[in-house]
Formats: sequence, structure tokens, C-alpha cells
Amino acid sequence: MTAPQAPSTSDQTWGAAPAPGTPPRPSWSTGKKITAGAVAAVIVAGGGAAVWAASSSASTETATGMNGGPGGMTGGPGGAGLGSTLHGEYVASDGNGGYVTKIMQTGEVTALSATSLTAKSDDGFSKTYTITADQATGLASGDTVTVVATESGDTATATSVTDGEAGAQGQGTPPTGAPTRTG
Repeated sequence: MTAPQAPSTSDQTWGAAPAPGTPPRPSWSTGKKITAGAVAAVIVAGGGAAVWAASSSASTETATGMNGGPGGMTGGPGGAGLGSTLHGEYVASDGNGGYVTKIMQTGEVTALSATSLTAKSDDGFSKTYTITADQATGLASGDTVTVVATESGDTATATSVTDGEAGAQGQGTPPTGAPTRTG
């Protein structure tokens, strides 16, 4: 083995004055400075546009559904996708860097008050949701509803309650905080 050799140039500390006799480095020309600034602006704008496009299309798709269903729950023509789903659970961003468990259920209202709704799906699954008086307005036992709710522990709080066949067509109130539906 050979011992490491010292570099042929003097070791300088970063930011220290150049060694005596070292010619000064030429500064960037105005053209180079403008070009570097333009490249940086394009990178920042492009990255910002990519983030906006990703979050904007995901939010819009979630609110309106790919084919108009609530929360994007319908399939293509014939309803072969999630539109025929009776109930399910999924995890979504809470918008603050965390996550929240969501529930979607389509079923018949078996119990209803100003503060709660119980729905029973065709397969026998039954769930009780905390609702607001506004969400209860116009509903009655025996109605078919689609509920989207946030689950925390044993409590499921409805963010959207859609009455009847409208639920399969994407009508009704979008979840709280969802973008406004257009068209």
C-alpha cells in the first residue's frame, strides 16, 4: 500500500481569499445571469404547474366523479365500476398532511332523526351515521340513499347524503371541502 499524497494545489477553505498569485475568476456576464434566472423561473413555474395540475385534477375528479358519480364512485357505461358498490371503506388525505378513513354506502334508510341516519344495504350491511338537520331534510324511512362519511373511532359522520337514484347519477351535496361542481 502506498501512503496518500498531498494534493498538488494548496488546500483552501471554502470562501477564503484566493491564494496569492491566483488569477481572479471572471464574473458571469449579464447574459449568463439572465439565462440562469430564466431557467430557474421556468423550473419553478413548471413544478408549480405540475403540482397544481395533479392536485386540481384529483380534487375535481373526486368531487364530480369520473363519470359523474359521487366521489368518483361510478364506472363507465353500464355502471360496471364502483357505481354498483353497496358499501366500502377507503383512506383519503385530510388536507393537512394526515389521513382520514372514509365510508361510502348505498342503502335503504331504516332509522332517521335530526341527528342520525341508519342505512341498510341490499347485502344486509347496516351502519348508523351522525348527520345534520339539513342533511335529514327531505329524507324518510324507506328512501334509498348514498352516504359518504368520515369515520373516527366508532363514529361515522356524514359529509354527504344523497337521496334516491340521484346518488347513482352524481347529484346531491358534495363532501365538505370539495370543489364546486361545474357543468
